[in-house]
Amino acid sequence: MKLNELALIGVATATVVSCAPAKNEYASYELYPVRSGSLTEMEYTPEVTNFTLWAPTADEVRLMLFDAGDGGHAYETVSMVSDKEGTWTAKVEKDLIGKFYTFNVKIKDKWLGDTPGINAKAVGVNGKRAAIIDMRATDPEGWAQDKRPALASPADAVIYEMHHRDFSIDPSSGIQHKGKFLALTEEGTLSPEKLATGIDHLKELGVTHVHILPSYDYASVDETKLDENKYNWGYDPQNYNVPDGSYSTDPYNPSIRIKEFKQMVQALHKAGIRVVLDVVYNHTFNTAESNFERTVPGYFYRQMPDDSFADGSACGNETASNRPMMRKYMVESVLHWLNEYHLDGFRFDLMGIHDITTMNEIRKAATAVDPSIIIYGEGWAAKAPQMPEDSLAMKMNTYRMPGIAAFSDEMRDALRGPFNDNHKGAFLAGLPGGEESIKFGIVGAIKHPQVDNDSVNYSKASWAEQPTQMISYVSCHDDMCLVDRLNASIPGITPQELAKLDKLAQTAVFTSQGIPFIYAGEEVMRDKKGVHNSYQSPDSINAIDWKRKAEYADVFAYYKGLIQLRKNHPAFRMGDAELVRKHLEFLPVEGNNLVAYRLKENANGDAWEDIIVALNSRKEPAKLVVPEGKYTVVCKDGFINENGLGTLYGSEVLVPAQSALIIYK
Repeated sequence: MKLNELALIGVATATVVSCAPAKNEYASYELYPVRSGSLTEMEYTPEVTNFTLWAPTADEVRLMLFDAGDGGHAYETVSMVSDKEGTWTAKVEKDLIGKFYTFNVKIKDKWLGDTPGINAKAVGVNGKRAAIIDMRATDPEGWAQDKRPALASPADAVIYEMHHRDFSIDPSSGIQHKGKFLALTEEGTLSPEKLATGIDHLKELGVTHVHILPSYDYASVDETKLDENKYNWGYDPQNYNVPDGSYSTDPYNPSIRIKEFKQMVQALHKAGIRVVLDVVYNHTFNTAESNFERTVPGYFYRQMPDDSFADGSACGNETASNRPMMRKYMVESVLHWLNEYHLDGFRFDLMGIHDITTMNEIRKAATAVDPSIIIYGEGWAAKAPQMPEDSLAMKMNTYRMPGIAAFSDEMRDALRGPFNDNHKGAFLAGLPGGEESIKFGIVGAIKHPQVDNDSVNYSKASWAEQPTQMISYVSCHDDMCLVDRLNASIPGITPQELAKLDKLAQTAVFTSQGIPFIYAGEEVMRDKKGVHNSYQSPDSINAIDWKRKAEYADVFAYYKGLIQLRKNHPAFRMGDAELVRKHLEFLPVEGNNLVAYRLKENANGDAWEDIIVALNSRKEPAKLVVPEGKYTVVCKDGFINENGLGTLYGSEVLVPAQSALIIYK
């Protein structure tokens, strides 16, 4: 998520960010009582429903019961009773199934306003009221038998980042449930050219993980007006523990969104694909009116020295992961998605706002469920958070967070150019200077004797302890997609050059020792009409046009071939820093815009004895000196064939212009 998107999302908070948090009898936030056990706020049985809200600074708390998820007034108001550890409790001895509820907290003669609580697990339309449902009734048939697809190592992951609407909304998708969770359950969907789309396309491509953009209940799309087709990426959290209603077929029925989300996960698991959820615990959509602030004012957010809200997210607030109840909340939320929805991983937005201890606690909790769950995030913040940098989950501190990965903007920008200038190119544009940063990415951001960190663009030291702590990518949702970036940064680029350089970029990504990550649709040369930040753009900008799969069949085949090459050859995914240092050797090259390396001595048990990868962004072929031998060519001129594209002999090879060459002994 980037600043121009953030600033717009933050408009709703602009009038409240300077409000000082409420003060009370506790001398500091560190002295607030911590609720033991689960943070569950509603426990239902047909005989009795128990409500528990943590609100240690409240003078009074009311529970309101409603017949509907929106409109009308409460049919009953229940006074809650102050209890231990800062909680307030109420017991309703009747069957409340199908009803809705809110809490209202009073502090110093002021009622703060209705909230579904901070921990609602089901909500009505637009998430303003929590719902009382039977969670087991939301399980699709066979849910108890649902299993995560096998994943031996995070090095084996291939991540595909997508937005529900982008992926399925275009008429060319052939998908019935366009823009919905259920779009990813439909099999046999075809483009007009009779090529696979949807979940069948993902299987054909060979990805192991689908990373879905934020799919919890977010604020910016009015679920009562879905015919307006209002678009958002979802980085504006409202209720963290409930799927968003705009992706369900009925946002008014609290059970439907939950069941359909589970059906999506189940279908992807059956297809052999894991599911990663993009989570945005670093800020909330609004501040004064947020569920957090209406429950325990000030506690869940960090403050500036003058008591105004800190704003490391550039959205009007930053959450205080370092405070015990916020940390506990984040850990429990992650566990809820893992256990209730069978998710397989998380991508943390602006992870650098969170403290290292909290991220390590989350990793520990996830590992206890399943060690193969992957966790990665943006190792930066939008502005400086209100904590010392050495205590935050910033990219430079990744080595202190085992089992957690960060995105490598070093490799990304060395390939295509800096984020802050769409029109400036880099290696792909034939500009010199990015080679060392690309090498930094190829080894997975670890220490390597042949990487000169003084010449790396953003990091003057390695930050990953293991290569699987680096996400390797060249573009993602919140930036120009790769096609647009190449068009913008290389004036006069021809369609042929565009396809060649697109393939070259992804060869660097998929042969790197980090975890490869691609943006949905790049495998069919998706463009977004040059829009850099499309978080509110219409479908005409964001939708994937599936007719491109036929038009760019060679590009799709190349991406598919890269993924298969990586899967078939463990040399490209060693997953261990010592193995990378032992087996990955950069080859000397003359001049700029050429990077070459050798994976030697049957690296990581690979059947191929020596593998050489050369990346040439020059407009002319490049000579490369290699160890003497007989080599089989498996990647050349934009084609991949593991059975061989020819044979080379001797100690010198020619790397074709603006493309990659991969050969092996």
